[in-house]
Amino acid sequence: MATIGTSARHADLGLSDDEVLAMYREMLLARAVDERMWLMQRAGKIAFIISGQGHEGAQVGTTWPMRKGQDWLAPFYRSIASSMTFGMSAEDIITAHLAKGDDVSSGGRQMPGHYGGSPYNIVSLSSPVATQVLHAVGIAMAAWIRGDDVVAMTSFGEGSSNQGEVHEAMNFAGVHKLPVIFVCENNGYAISVPLERQVGGKSVAVRAQGYGFPGITVDGGDVLGCYAAAREAHERARRGEGPTLIEARVVRLTSHSSDDDQRRYRDPAEVEALKEQDPLLLFGRQLRGLGILDDERDEALRAEVKAEVNEAGKRAEARPEPDPATAELYVYAEEGR
Repeated sequence: MATIGTSARHADLGLSDDEVLAMYREMLLARAVDERMWLMQRAGKIAFIISGQGHEGAQVGTTWPMRKGQDWLAPFYRSIASSMTFGMSAEDIITAHLAKGDDVSSGGRQMPGHYGGSPYNIVSLSSPVATQVLHAVGIAMAAWIRGDDVVAMTSFGEGSSNQGEVHEAMNFAGVHKLPVIFVCENNGYAISVPLERQVGGKSVAVRAQGYGFPGITVDGGDVLGCYAAAREAHERARRGEGPTLIEARVVRLTSHSSDDDQRRYRDPAEVEALKEQDPLLLFGRQLRGLGILDDERDEALRAEVKAEVNEAGKRAEARPEPDPATAELYVYAEEGR
């Protein structure tokens, strides 16, 4: 991945200085939540975590053009920054991992990382990978039938892109020119399996050609590049021109999950080199080059974010545990519901 060049590109994209600074803060907040949950997992408070570190630039950039309360998001298990950009709070994310009784994602019924919430138009995913892709297409189909001005976005990894659900979803969306955006966050590893052993041709974006819609590859460390691609995809969808597949080449800065140790299959030098491609570092440098960010402002933002996460963590831990008597609620059909 290339280092982002310094330019006033955000202005050309219609973004103000305050907006790109807000994007940077969203990335900082997602990273801080992610890091806090790792600490809580190691302390035995959270059973399991799948990190999004290294994906924040692509997630904030692609989600930013989406309209809160109108469009829909079908995320995947690394979608911490996407879900927060679309409306979920730091407390919502932490509460979901703690499986509290009033967790907005599922009331403590889902595994960690299964983000969702009807107030945010975010569809809860499930453990079988890629099922959320079909859900996004279903939402887009419903919007098309009703004539609603709605765009659905769904995210998945390059490993998940090999699942049959993804191909079925893309084919159906292509045939009917549905308003859906497919975002593949390609971090080069499906758990421990490298890209060259899982994706023929090493490109996910090129597959879109077979389904009759554009497929583009973007640098996932280039926040504005991801935003530009998603904004165009969003505009295409609203014009009735159908779906777009965006393959964001990102870095995975952590192991696959808290149950994995990437030192067993990745060269330590490779992992160390990834730090130079950290999207927070790259975007911060760009904003500094434009005079939008300096040391004082950066320190203030980080202090704000730290305080926000501290308070979110305290409130989340204080929330009530699930009542075992409600375990079957919403699982089986009940008369009157």
